[in-house]
Amino acid sequence: QVQLVESGGGSVGAGGSLRLSCLASGDTVNTLAMGWFRQDPGKGREGVVGITVGGSTAYADSVKGRFTISRDNNNNTLYLQMSSLKPEDSAMYFCAADKWVPFSRLLDSSAYVSWGQGTQVTVSS
Repeated sequence: QVQLVESGGGSVGAGGSLRLSCLASGDTVNTLAMGWFRQDPGKGREGVVGITVGGSTAYADSVKGRFTISRDNNNNTLYLQMSSLKPEDSAMYFCAADKWVPFSRLLDSSAYVSWGQGTQVTVSS
């Protein structure tokens, strides 16, 4: 089972940018379906963006045009570039992976087996 470690979270003002990283070990990112999820305390885990093994991506409507997912096979890392951040983007962000996730379920947290520990993003107004 792949191990995932997120990093890159922090505090920024509204309109700012952050890049989250998810370092994978035990498997290679280009053989995995992967996704970014976020969660506020007391709320469910929300799918932000996912990418299939083949490279197809699905974004939540709330982040389209502002967030971009990418993967670096050389560094075995998944990235989430976040721009034009809003206070409502504040949450704990998690990276997830599985050997195969259909496109229709990329934003479904129950489709993934492996999870990282999360990294906190706080956007101030």
